[in-house]
Amino acid sequence: MKIEKERPTVFRVTLHAYELSALIAAARWVVEGAEGELSDEALDQLRQVVESYDAERQRLDAA
Repeated sequence: MKIEKERPTVFRVTLHAYELSALIAAARWVVEGAEGELSDEALDQLRQVVESYDAERQRLDAA
């Protein structure tokens, strides 16, 4: 994941396909009522996406 700040409220985000898939799967799960559990693979992918996002936000904040 890479996040670039274009303007104060506009960001450009570059994602790997699995990162986008993980985000869409999580969003779909929530929208559909969040019943049941996510698979272990989906949870691992979401953890990686969140970690990448946190690292990029820290990088942007430090710039």
